[in-house]
This record gives sequence, structure tokens and C-alpha cells, in this order.
Amino acid sequence: MTGSGAGGYTDTMTSSNGPTADPVQILASLIACPSVTPEEGGALQYLARLLGETGFATEIVTFSEPGTPDVANLFARIGRGAPHLTFAGHTDVVPPGDAALWRHDPFSGAVVDGEIFGRGAADMKGGIAAFAAAALDHLAEAGLERGTISFLITGDEEGPSINGTVKLLQWAAARGERFDAAIVGEPTNPSALGEAIKVGRRGSLSGTITVAGRQGHVAYPHLAENPIPGLARLVAAVASAPLDAGNERFQPSNLEFVSFDVGNPTWNVIPAEAKARFNIRFNDQWTQSSLAAWLNETLARAAGNEVPWSLGFEPTSSDSFLTHDARLIDMLSAAIRDVTGRTAELSTGGGTSDARFIKDYCPVVEFGLVGKTMHQANERVAVADLLDLKRIYRRFLERYFAP
Repeated sequence: MTGSGAGGYTDTMTSSNGPTADPVQILASLIACPSVTPEEGGALQYLARLLGETGFATEIVTFSEPGTPDVANLFARIGRGAPHLTFAGHTDVVPPGDAALWRHDPFSGAVVDGEIFGRGAADMKGGIAAFAAAALDHLAEAGLERGTISFLITGDEEGPSINGTVKLLQWAAARGERFDAAIVGEPTNPSALGEAIKVGRRGSLSGTITVAGRQGHVAYPHLAENPIPGLARLVAAVASAPLDAGNERFQPSNLEFVSFDVGNPTWNVIPAEAKARFNIRFNDQWTQSSLAAWLNETLARAAGNEVPWSLGFEPTSSDSFLTHDARLIDMLSAAIRDVTGRTAELSTGGGTSDARFIKDYCPVVEFGLVGKTMHQANERVAVADLLDLKRIYRRFLERYFAP
């Protein structure tokens, strides 16, 4: 398969062993698709064509939910039976922000001075490009005598995560797909390729505390009930209580308030209610239910009989998880050592990813590029890192599907 793109690259490179898939061109082509959540932008269609030309069976499926945007997702597979390795990721990206802050068009995929620029280069179109190139080379040179390779690619990771991976997994399971292991290509490395494999993630719980009041004129406070002091009291009670000290597997849990809102544009009106939104990133010492119980108890104690309050949670919360599959972890660690010479740390740090959904179906780890510039202006990755990531994935595939 051939084609021209940013930087003069083509979809294949020629080596002494014949044509090889070029992750730089694949990434440039993906970046050129303006797939800002929830828009597909052509990225999934491009990937489906790329894989389909090599024999993958591909299907783009769209999921819907009232009150949320429709989202397109891609499932592609080749081979049959076990072991079934799936690669998961997302082609949706966050908005580029002010284009004037970018050195190059955020959707150009420009290759300059050994780096490829564009929104999604690190998070995480680069991981997709590297794994796609590795899979295509593996199939072309070694074939797939046994087992299955598949791609689970969503357009809803940067959005509400309702019509994406969680539903794509359900859809695949209903069709009889059974996964033995998964790699998520999120950018896992802080500063150098090969530093870290994510073998787990802290959980995430988002919610809103609401305090009710009675609207009125600020000059007549006796005719109103101001909810702001009461909410401030509850926020202080929750924020002042440390959750835990962490353990050998996970860093400490933390609760962060992200907004304190009354929706009041005026200076002379006491608002009718006040709301504070928060997110908790929690380790395996907690579950969603135990945190909910702790929050209700803490708020009730702080409010007494004086502050009318309520507590609600968002539906996209998730518990922590830790992957123990030694075969998956050891094979990926060995591939990383082969290519980079580094021994990857087995990490559970950082935020959440769609691995929180995949862990209910099979063992899952995350490994991808360096994430220094993700979500920033001038997001970019080193071409050398992209080529090495392809080599790591290729070494892993060789081990995983060895006779």
C-alpha cells in the first residue's frame, strides 16, 4: 500500500527486507483528520482502509445515548482463535486551542527537525500509528499461523466516554469476541521512551455537592437564605480530610474541587443555590461505594441540621485496577529492553484511560510514547521515538504469537 503525505513520506518504507509500513506517514495521515471529540474527522475511515487493505475485517459502528453526541468507533480483526491480542486506543483529540500559538498547523502533521507536530501526535494517534505499522509488518513478514489480532479504536475517550470503548466492548462480546490480552497505546512515558508501563490505574469518582438556599436582595438578607457559606463549610470539611497515605502499589488518593458555582452574574442578588464539583482519584484502599459512604458521612457531620445539602455522582466513574498477567507484562518489558535498553517501571500513576473498561474483559497494560506535550500547543513526538515504538510493538508481537 502506498500514498503520499506530510513531510514527503509514504505509507510504506523500503528496506533490505522489502516494504515496511511507515508509522510516520500513518501518523501524519491521522493527524490530518480533524477528529476533535466527538467528530470522527475521517480518522477511523482512514484506519479502516489501511487495515482492510491488509486483510483485516473492519467495521465502523456508531453508538448513541440520549443527551450525548453520537460517536463512531472502529473494530478490526484478523486471524482466528486464541490467543487474541487486542490493541485499544482513540483517534479523538482535544481542541487545538489558539492556532496562533502553534508553530505549524495543528492538523498538518508537519515533520520538522526530527519531530512530527499536530494535535493527537502524542495522545494518542502516535501509538495507533506505531501499532498499526508493527501489525502490518508482522503479518507481511511472519504471517499469523495462530491467534487473532484486533483493534478497538474509539472516538469518545476525550469526551464523556459513554458511546465509546465501553459500548464497543459490549458490542464485540455480544458477537462472540473473547480477548486474552490488551495493550492500550496511551503515552505512558514521562521523558524517555521505555521508562514506564502502566499496569494499573487509580479509580476516578466525580460528583457535585449542592446546597439549597432562598434567593433574595442583598440589602434584605433576613428575607433570603444564602447557600454560599454553607457550601464553603462543606467543602472545607471534605477537603481537609486526607484519604490515605498510599501503598506499595498506588500513590495516595486525592480529592480535588474543580469548581464552586452559583451562576450569579449580579452584585445585588443572593443566589438560590450553590454547587461545588469535585473529582477523587483513589487507590485500591477504596471503592466507589466506600468513598460515597465516607462523603455522605463527612458531609452530614459538617452540615448538622443547619445546611440543606445533596450529593450526586457522575455515571463515568470507575474503580482502581491492577494487572497481574506476568506473560503480558514480561513480554512487553523484554521488547522494551531489546529496543531501548531500559527496564520499564511498572507504574499505576497518572489519570484514567479506557483501560478501566477493558480490564473487565481481559488483562490490560498501557504503553505508548512520551507524553510531555499532550494537550499542549505544539503537541509533537520525536520521529525516532515513533520508529522505536513500532519496533517495540513488533518485538512484542513476535514473542506473543511465537509457535
